[in-house]
Formats: sequence, structure tokens, C-alpha cells
Amino acid sequence: MDYETVIGLEVHAQLLTKSKMFCSCGTDYVSAPPNTHVCPICLGMPGVLPVINKKAVEYTVMTALALNCTIPKSTKFDRKNYCYPDLMKGYQISQYDAPIGRQGWLTISSNGSKKRINITRVHLEEDVSKLWHREDYSLIDVNRSGVPLMEIVSEPEISSPEEARDYLVMLHTILRYLGVSTCNMEEGSFRCDANVSIRPKGSSKLLAKVEVKNMNSFKAVYQAMEYESKRQRSVLEKGGELVQETRGWVDEKGITVSQRGKEYADDYRYFPEPDLPPLVFDKAWIEKIRAKLPELPEARKERFMAQYGLPLYDANILTGSRTLADYFESCLELMDKGKAKLIRNWLLGDFSRLLNATNTDIETTQVSPEHLVEMLNLVDKGTISGPAAKAVFEEMFYSGKRASAIVTEKKLSQISDATKVREMVKKVIANNAKAVSDYKSGKQQALTFITGQVMRTTRGRANPSLVKEILIQELGGKKIA
Repeated sequence: MDYETVIGLEVHAQLLTKSKMFCSCGTDYVSAPPNTHVCPICLGMPGVLPVINKKAVEYTVMTALALNCTIPKSTKFDRKNYCYPDLMKGYQISQYDAPIGRQGWLTISSNGSKKRINITRVHLEEDVSKLWHREDYSLIDVNRSGVPLMEIVSEPEISSPEEARDYLVMLHTILRYLGVSTCNMEEGSFRCDANVSIRPKGSSKLLAKVEVKNMNSFKAVYQAMEYESKRQRSVLEKGGELVQETRGWVDEKGITVSQRGKEYADDYRYFPEPDLPPLVFDKAWIEKIRAKLPELPEARKERFMAQYGLPLYDANILTGSRTLADYFESCLELMDKGKAKLIRNWLLGDFSRLLNATNTDIETTQVSPEHLVEMLNLVDKGTISGPAAKAVFEEMFYSGKRASAIVTEKKLSQISDATKVREMVKKVIANNAKAVSDYKSGKQQALTFITGQVMRTTRGRANPSLVKEILIQELGGKKIA
């Protein structure tokens, strides 16, 4: 029988607040010693009372609006009975039937076409402790417990591992644009659980739902979805029966393994949290948050193509990060808008290479938009050559110095004096007899080699067009093919 895959994703994102969801403990726990960001509330001591973090609610409303969700007039928190050692009090404060946002949607581009994935809900809860498992015991670090955690649940409308990955990438980008989360997957601030099912093609009835956990990268999500959909088909082909369960992804082996039976909603015995009052949203407050929404990546990408004439590929990369897109437009505010492709070439070329090599974000680089534009203007005026600009930029990147200072200090001004260039050209011709002979016999690439030797002799300072012009004259007046 031919089966099709159906995937629904549950994404958890830690919110970028200074304090935890229901207490005043700090959330900057990543490099802190274990159990140092704790208090009686997040330790689950008897008799303590939680207090709602307003900023966390605001960030969740902002996200729900960005995902085209409906915001209700009121919302409430619920107790989710959770008898597991990573929550000290034996339950999690979460939301169930009255989430902050519902019935939203997100458009993804996958396999060359666009698809709308509906969002079931966006709700707010508290994160759990971190367990450190040893051979015969486990250690508990409560620092993470109580950090505001936003959950975004999609409808089961994702049809392939590729779509699952593209959905996550787009959601990750949106949250970064909003500034509500660091979305650092390695640190666990952006995590994904996936519900994977298969069904006979053409049928609307899903077979057993399997939840897959422990995926900490986009690549892992793709590989886990691919493996799990094949595994479920294989079970049926061998005459087996699928069961509803939770499975963990083992990255090193590239497989999923059974962890436990999958709980149903009834198993959690939700009921309204008695220590927290319902929240009633003021319409004016919601609209104030809506007004703060930035231009989102999909809309910005379309504008970049229309306004600056960029191809889809370049617009995708430039808008994949809000800081990169902001940097690009900051440069264009200082230059002629017709220079968009020139700026793009630098940002996606030498700049990206150095950022990747040093694991640096463009937001913290020492090269400001003003400094980059100053250097490009020096090239435009003929003060420095293109090859020299590459050396100047690298020095700017590592030292933070301005281009004009580097050019003066290292004497990199372009040589445009025809007499000086001719002297250098003659020396290079005299030292490269074979290349000269090749050129005169019709091998045009030999001229490129000789030009390169002149540029190398002058450390990239000679005016390239002047070099070629004089070379042609000295080599007998032949023109470049």
C-alpha cells in the first residue's frame, strides 16, 4: 500500500526576558554553576505563590500577531500534572484550552513552491530543569526551571522532511526578527518535538502518532523525520502494528529509539491554575504591540527584489538575518541606491567569509556601515584598486581602523601615473618571456597572467585598466579579445 507522511511540529522557544516566568530569578544561567539561579518558587517549595512575567506575555502576544493568530479577550494558566523529576513541584504551569494565540498561519517556500502551514496555538509556560544522566544516577540543575517558554504548535499539515525543515527555518528567522528569543539551538533556547504519522494515500485517517524528541539542529529534524517515516512504513510492510509512543532521536546512530508510551491530554489532568488570575487583554495594549512589529522576512525579501533589483537567492540570504538586512540597508542610506549589488557582493563575499571564519555576528563587527561605505568610495574615486580594497577590508575587519587610515599607513594608494606603470610593465615583460611569446602566438589567457604579475609587483596598487592599456601597447598593439 502507498502511504503518505503527515507531520505536526511543536516548537519551544525560551523568551529573552531578564527574569523567570513566575519569579524574579535571573535567566542568564547558561554559564552559571548549577542551582545558583533558584529561589523557593522555582524550587517548588510548599506555600509559595507565582507572579506572572508581563514581558513574557507581551513577547508571546507579539509572536502570535506575527503568525497571524487571533488574540482572545482573555487567557488563563493551567496546571499540567507532570510527575517527572525535572519539575520540582510535580506539575507545570502551562496553558491548555485558552492559549494566548490560536488559528494562525505561516507561509513557507519549499521545493520551489509556497505552502501555507496553519498554526494551532501559541501558548506560554515554564521551562523544566536540566537532568544530567550518569550510569546509575542522575543530577538535577534547576537553573533552567521556570524560564519563560513559548510553545508554537502547527497543524499536522507538513508533508515531508523538507517542509519540516523549511518551516523551522522560517519560524526561527521570524523569532529572531522579533527579538523575542536568542533561538540558540545548541543552548536549547529553540527546541522542536515532532509528531509523525503515516496514512494510506487518499485517506484522511492517520495511523498511530509517534512523537520524536531530542532533535537539536535543522539537519537533525530533517534526518529524524526521514528515518521515522521510513521506519513506520517498514513496520507495516513486515506485518507489524504501529503504537502511539514517544521516541528519541539518536544523532550518532541516525535512528529513533522508543522511550515511553505517548501520553494523551487527559493523562495530564489539566485544571485552571488556582494561584494565578485569568488575564484580560486590553485592545489598545494589543494594538500597541502590533505597532511594534518589524517588517517580517518574507515581506522584506519581496521588497528587496522589487526595490533593489536583487535576485531571489541573494534576497533570501540578505533577509535571512535581521541584522544582516539592517546592515545592508544602512549602507544604502549612505550611498546611491544603484550600488545595491555592489554592497551585496561585499556582504555575501569577503564580509561573510571573515564573519564565518571568526564566528562573529555582523551586529558586533568592528566594520560599521559607515566604514564599509568609506572604503567603497575610495575604490570608486580611484584612490585604491579593487585588489587593494580586499587587503584594506581585511585589516579593517581585524583592527577596527578606518580605510583611509590604513591606506595612508600602508601606502596603498592606487598608482595611476602612466610613466611609473609603464616602467613596471616593461620589467614584468622582460622577466616573463614565455608568457609574452604565448600571448603573441594568440593565447589570450597569457595577457591575464602578465597583468597579474604587474599587479603582484605593485601589491595590487596599479590601476588595472591602465595596466592592461599599457601592456597592449608594449606587446605590439594587440587588443584584448
